[in-house]
Amino acid sequence: MSTLNPKKLLNSKWTAVRPERKEKHFIILETEYDEDGVVTRCLMQAVMTKREFEIEWRDLKNIEEWRAGWL
Repeated sequence: MSTLNPKKLLNSKWTAVRPERKEKHFIILETEYDEDGVVTRCLMQAVMTKREFEIEWRDLKNIEEWRAGWL
C-alpha cells in the first residue's frame, strides 16, 4: 500500500495496472469532504472514453490495481 493524501486527490492522475475497455488513464474530477475533512465522494473519469464513475478513494492505495500518474 502506498501513502495517499486525500486532500490532494482533486485533478490527480492515475494509471490502471490492468486496463479494461481500453481505458488506462484516469483523472479525479470531483471530491467531496464532510465537515471533518473526510472524503465522502470521489469521481473518476477515463481520459480516452470520458466515462465517469465513483471510486472509493482508499482503493487507489492498492498498487496492484492503480499507479499514481500517467505511465
